[in-house]
Amino acid sequence: MVSQTVASTVIQSVTARAVLDSRGNPTVETDVLLADGSLGRAAVPSGASTGAREAVELRDGDPGRWHGKGVDRAVGHVSGEIASVVVGRDADDQAGLDAALAALDGTADKSRLGANALLGVSLAAAKAAAGAHRLPLHRYLGGVDARLLPLPMMNIVNGGAHADNPLDFQEFMIAPVGAGTFAEAVRMGSEVFHTLRRDLRAAGHATGVGDEGGFAPALRTAREALDFVVRAIERTGYRPGEDIGLVMDPASSEFFRDGVYVYAGEGVRRTPSEHAAHLAELIDAYPVVSVEDPMAEDDLDGWRELTARVGDRCQLTGDDVFCTDEKLLREGIRTGVGNSVLVKVNQIGTLTEALATVATAHRAGWTVVMSHRSGETEDTTIADLAVATGCGQIKTGSLSRSDRTAKYNQLIRIEEELGESARYAGGAVLRRP
Repeated sequence: MVSQTVASTVIQSVTARAVLDSRGNPTVETDVLLADGSLGRAAVPSGASTGAREAVELRDGDPGRWHGKGVDRAVGHVSGEIASVVVGRDADDQAGLDAALAALDGTADKSRLGANALLGVSLAAAKAAAGAHRLPLHRYLGGVDARLLPLPMMNIVNGGAHADNPLDFQEFMIAPVGAGTFAEAVRMGSEVFHTLRRDLRAAGHATGVGDEGGFAPALRTAREALDFVVRAIERTGYRPGEDIGLVMDPASSEFFRDGVYVYAGEGVRRTPSEHAAHLAELIDAYPVVSVEDPMAEDDLDGWRELTARVGDRCQLTGDDVFCTDEKLLREGIRTGVGNSVLVKVNQIGTLTEALATVATAHRAGWTVVMSHRSGETEDTTIADLAVATGCGQIKTGSLSRSDRTAKYNQLIRIEEELGESARYAGGAVLRRP
């Protein structure tokens, strides 16, 4: 990150407003204006299936407005208490700014002022500082070595908390592991997406999309979903596993009840060992290269069992179990819980803390997936963060809905801007045999 202290990067004003996210709910958008006129603007995403240890998203709770989901209090905190502390600080000192934000809140989970209030300021300040230095955000944060374009995980079938269908698993994704460039990966993904639409329609399924832009057909089992996806890959002219790998996100915490995994769509209950065995069978039967949240956040024994069983041949990515929290990640690394971490900036509340989690994972030899949330905006910050950190993977939804495609489009621009120095991560970034 650029560390030069320049008078022009002093924060002159901080303002906030409520804007709509992709689900039609309000969220916080923040503007940070610097002394030289540079403006940074950031909109904060919102999750649906959330980890119990996530930083707190402050909502008003007034049922008479926005069905209780208003963010007027968070907006007020930004324009009032937070602004009074932030104005006059140097936006170049990201770590100092974020430490001041956390100290001002004074709680472990950022529940007093709200992680949505703090994060908007944190990200907007970084974007303003990048503008002051006439640098794109990925270059400002990552330096001259920021040139790795991530492998995208493209959500094409939705279930669980992201759709109104019987499918227990939340997401089925494709990852163009064999593409030569990021732009080519987007083309491949889009082609498969449209083939799948035709296949689902031909089979009598509705082709409306879920929160993250994937289709939400009335399927009941993971095998049904995987079979449709594999056929779509083949019918598009690609080789499953060689050109395009499969990724699943069961979001297992969502159906873990009293020590048992309750598959409502299938009408069965599985013990942790049975659930792990079921996942291992799917990994062996299909070209699955990565599974996110395969076990529930409270089922650490199950996590360790599955990691020992398939961790040498499949990426196992922790979302709810780590919540982008460096302390939780360190414990997971120490105890053998997974081998990869999902990074969502709003789970932790400041940019500095999210970057620390990435650094800890990399030092341990773990992989990192930069991620969106189900309630997104047109803000493309995570696209730049994926390149800035060199994490090599991004999860940002389907090949439909502009809140998702905005991130793909930004990465296409970054790749073009980098020119011959750009590199595409491809399948090499994954934990594979």
